[in-house]
Amino acid sequence: MAVAATFLAGAASRLLPPSIPFRFFGAAVTFHVVAWLAAMAGAGQVPAFAGGLGWPLAALHAVTLGVLAMTAIGASLQLFPVATRRPIAHAWLAGAVFWAYVPGVAAVVAGMGLPSPALLGVGAVAVALALVVFVVLFALNLSGAKGMPLVVAHGAVAAVSLAATLATALAVVAAYTLGAPVDRATMVALHLALAGYGFMGMLALGLSYVLVPMFALAESPPAHRAWASFALATGALALSVPAALGVLPGVLGVAAAGFGAVAAILHVQLMRETLSRGLRRELGIGFRLARIAWGALVASLVLALLLALDVPWPRLPTLFGATLIAGWLLSFVLGILQRIVPFLASMHAARGKHRPPTPSSLTAERPLRAHFRLHVAALALLAAGILAGNGPLVLAAAAAGTVGALAYAGFFATAVRRMTASIIDAGRPNR
Repeated sequence: MAVAATFLAGAASRLLPPSIPFRFFGAAVTFHVVAWLAAMAGAGQVPAFAGGLGWPLAALHAVTLGVLAMTAIGASLQLFPVATRRPIAHAWLAGAVFWAYVPGVAAVVAGMGLPSPALLGVGAVAVALALVVFVVLFALNLSGAKGMPLVVAHGAVAAVSLAATLATALAVVAAYTLGAPVDRATMVALHLALAGYGFMGMLALGLSYVLVPMFALAESPPAHRAWASFALATGALALSVPAALGVLPGVLGVAAAGFGAVAAILHVQLMRETLSRGLRRELGIGFRLARIAWGALVASLVLALLLALDVPWPRLPTLFGATLIAGWLLSFVLGILQRIVPFLASMHAARGKHRPPTPSSLTAERPLRAHFRLHVAALALLAAGILAGNGPLVLAAAAAGTVGALAYAGFFATAVRRMTASIIDAGRPNR
């Protein structure tokens, strides 16, 4: 398949040391557990959550910073150099990002949950510094890119969105820690749009145009339709900024949600067509999660439209946030990560071996099946708890999510253990 050949051509020469991406992935898997535990601690507050320090906010940021952004950093540092055909500049800085970012995220989550504004402030500074370095590394890699312009375009919008997301986050943290005169509602609205749909959303859409055809052994989707989806999504993001700032919010907010919904529907159609035309028919549990995520993406934009229309339902913002973050982004990241981890592990283990291990031989299927069932149950219970305003249902969702996250951690640990054993075995002299 052309897309797989293009993506994989010379990929081995641009692989980072496995410790760099796998540290980020391991941290993401750990924060996945932390997120559900934090949701359990704040289960009674989740149905009516509308912002403010506490365990619901800690759970939200354990997902966004700890799982989503953590995975995005690890995947981007490894996969974008392959897509752009340029090795990452100053690879040692990628390792430094990890050692600043992970403690920073831990401090932010703890500072929100306890709550401790001082701890939150310290963590926010560490996270900001790490993300600035990541944005610079990312931008350097994208500049002068030689391949996959569609993926690079999505990455460029994601990088700009991340910079803006960081600015809004620091403004909100300053309001909590220093009492800065910031309109928190406006900053939070901007932050959610730029982080959810801008940074993570555009990365997810862009990398899908490479990873989905590659894993399905299919041709790339028609470029003109993919570029149309990109243009609509970018337009939606551009409209959402003045709407969040209070400039014609009814008109621009509705237009942003409408453009975004059309972009999402077009993207999902392209992904479904790609899967239907692929040579690999059995794509595993990861793509079941991806299909759920695509449905949640469209649903989140329908809910965004209702928000823009000022539908008078107090729990609508909470349901929107849960659908966007847990339904779409978390489900998609967990689904794709369970394909990326064995794939990269196989590439690293292949060095020096005549018969490298296959990704399937590095994958533990049983914990993934358990995680899928528990994750779906957690999403359903979470939605029901929010709709009914019922804390015990949210508690049950968090309990199911925690057990599922532990099962997912078992899958990751097994993949790393098998990769490490294969690398060690390859280094042994033949006897």
